[in-house]
Amino acid sequence: MLTTDHIDRILNSGGNVIDNDGAKVGSVGQIYLDDQSGNPSWVTVKTGMFGTSESFAPLEGAEVDGDDVRVGYSKDQIKDAPRVDPDADLSAEEESRLYQHYGLSGSASTGNVDQAGTVPSSRNSDFLDGPDSETRAGTGRVNETGNVGHDTSGPTTDDAMTRSEERLNIGTESREVGRARLRKHVVTEMVTKTVPVTREEVTIEREPITDANRGDATSGPDISEEEHEVILHAETPVVEKDTVAVERVRLGKETVTDEKTVTEEVRKEQIDTDADPARD
Repeated sequence: MLTTDHIDRILNSGGNVIDNDGAKVGSVGQIYLDDQSGNPSWVTVKTGMFGTSESFAPLEGAEVDGDDVRVGYSKDQIKDAPRVDPDADLSAEEESRLYQHYGLSGSASTGNVDQAGTVPSSRNSDFLDGPDSETRAGTGRVNETGNVGHDTSGPTTDDAMTRSEERLNIGTESREVGRARLRKHVVTEMVTKTVPVTREEVTIEREPITDANRGDATSGPDISEEEHEVILHAETPVVEKDTVAVERVRLGKETVTDEKTVTEEVRKEQIDTDADPARD
C-alpha cells in the first residue's frame, strides 16, 4: 500500500509507474493527496514523446516496488484515461470522469463517505510534483536544483542536455562457408609405347668349291634329293603391369585477405531550440 512515507522517495528518485502486468507505463509525474484524509489518491504518469503527456491513474490498491509504483490497471487503460490538466486541482467533474473510466464505485459527484466519516474526494486535493518540479515563486522559473529550466522527461541532473549518437563497431567472426574434399577414383587410359624386337631371317650363303671344302662337298652321292632345315626365332612384346606410388596429395589452407564494405544505419540525437515568444 502506498503511504505518505513513500512519496518523497518516489518523487526524488524519478520512479516509474508499473501496470498490473509488470510493464512500465511511464515515469511518475505528480502525486495527488486527498484534501480530507491526506492519503495519496492519484498519480500522474508521463507518457508520449519526451514525457509530454500525463495520464491519471488511481492509487487505490497500489503497491510500492522499490522506487516504482505498481497500480492495478493496464497500460492501455491508463493511457486512454480522460485528459486532465495535471497542473491544477482536480475538479469534481474531472474526478468523476476518471472514476467512471476506471470503473471505481466511489465518485466525487456522489459524495460517498468513508468509514472515517470524511468525503473521499480529491477535487481540492494538494498535488506533489516529482523531481522536475518548478518553484512558482519569481520569474526565473528556477527548479529545486538551482538550474534554469527543467527536464520534462525525467529527473533534472544539471544545466545541460546530453546528445548521444550511435557508432559502428565492426569486427569479424569466423564462420563456415564451404568444404573441400579429396576423392580418389580409377580411370583407364590407353598407353602406346614402341619397343625394339628381333627376329631371324633365312639367308642363302654360297661358297665356291675349294681344296678346303672339296672333301665335304663330294662325300655324299653324286646326285640326290635332300632337305636341310633351320629354326628361325623372333621376339614378341611381353606386357606386364605393376603398381608404383608416384606422389602424395593432401589438403591445405591458406588465408587470403579481402576487403568488405559494410553499410549500416546509425542513429544520432539532434538538439533543437524551441523558444517561446518573449512575455511582458
